[in-house]
Amino acid sequence: MLEPPPQITCIDCGGRCFLLTMPREDGTWEVDDVVAYRCEDCLDRWDLVLDESDIESDGRPDW
Repeated sequence: MLEPPPQITCIDCGGRCFLLTMPREDGTWEVDDVVAYRCEDCLDRWDLVLDESDIESDGRPDW
């Protein structure tokens, strides 16, 4: 199932970025959904687009 990771690494400062975007009411995500993250250290915001290429063969995102 396509699902963004709850945390990524900030490209600017190396801090932890946490997912801001909530899934749809039914709990699903779709390709081309835009997800936002906020860094706890530098407060930068990152907006990423979910893509089929982000999914590994085991069905998990490849971020």
